[in-house]
Amino acid sequence: MPEKRYSQYTEHELNQEIASLTEKARKAEQLGMVNEYAVLERKMAMAKAYLLNPDDFKAGDVYEVEGDPGSYFKINYMNGVFAWGHRMNSPENEEALPISLLGKNRQNQE
Repeated sequence: MPEKRYSQYTEHELNQEIASLTEKARKAEQLGMVNEYAVLERKMAMAKAYLLNPDDFKAGDVYEVEGDPGSYFKINYMNGVFAWGHRMNSPENEEALPISLLGKNRQNQE
């Protein structure tokens, strides 16, 4: 049977998955498994994104990037739980971030 996508999870299932991933990430970190830890962190960010409302994030707004102090991301457009845009320090590089990685809205700061 194929695995369910996070978009098909209930809120309760997402919270259980995040708790499970958090525990696995903690163990991976303790064991020095850097790559495994990074993969689990990305999975957690994806699961957390589905607990948020994409309508709360607007094109043109600038957000702090969680886990990357001093880095800001400007949204060009939204696609599901992904914000497409660029980091303010590299406007030529478009990328997509799960909305769970976007922190405080900095309004329009160019």
